[in-house]
Amino acid sequence: MDGEGTNPAWPGMSLKVGVMGGASGDMAAAHLAAAEVLGGAIARSGCVLVTGACPGLPLAAARGAKAAGGTVVGISPGLSLDEHVYKYRSPAEFHDILVFTGSGLMGREVDNIRTSDIVVIVGGRSGTLGELAIAYDEGKLIGVLTGTGGISDMVQDILAKCAKETGARVVYDPDPERLVAALLRVYRAEHHRLPSCFGGTWRFGEGAANPAEVLADPVCGMRLPVAAAYAERTSGGRRHVFCCPGCAAAFDAAPDRYAGAGAPG
Repeated sequence: MDGEGTNPAWPGMSLKVGVMGGASGDMAAAHLAAAEVLGGAIARSGCVLVTGACPGLPLAAARGAKAAGGTVVGISPGLSLDEHVYKYRSPAEFHDILVFTGSGLMGREVDNIRTSDIVVIVGGRSGTLGELAIAYDEGKLIGVLTGTGGISDMVQDILAKCAKETGARVVYDPDPERLVAALLRVYRAEHHRLPSCFGGTWRFGEGAANPAEVLADPVCGMRLPVAAAYAERTSGGRRHVFCCPGCAAAFDAAPDRYAGAGAPG
């Protein structure tokens, strides 16, 4: 999976995978081991691991990521390292960066989700359920490591009961490495075009300038208003528009591959 962790829309920027899961209570050794393997798989893919900077399953994932040479960012409920450690009894180990939100345990959940490009649910109870709800409502790509206790084996039924289309995509797998590989395939192939319910609405949706003047990005196929394009090129007398830096760079590297895909200049 090496090299797959870069954002296809923004070359040079690593994807961030948030691991949200049980932080307290009795945890089976097998579940902790699975979370550690998950963290290692995320790191080896080149992604940055994001956690709620809490103990339990997320900490096991952080341990696995650091053992594999990865980078770990923790979103803390506290407003300082002192508060993080002594008030919230949360770990600083295995984290490269702690972001102090001062928002408390529940308040930092929104920051956890919005910092993450992909969200993975591992075990968990009410707090993790809240993070799942935020991620689903905001159209995130979500992975569920099934068989790890808590709500992980209930997610499919919970979301079916919600009966709500948000643009979220959910992938289920009991194998941590296989789950990470599947999530990266989905994100790189399709989900990066609209990574959340907020993505691109001001460029591609209601209110976009000159909405009648629409062309397809020759690289990814996304249709977008010309005035909202990230970049534009003219090649062989044809006009090309691009939704993001990644598509523009792909075109620049091999323009002949996309010849004839644009509109006459």
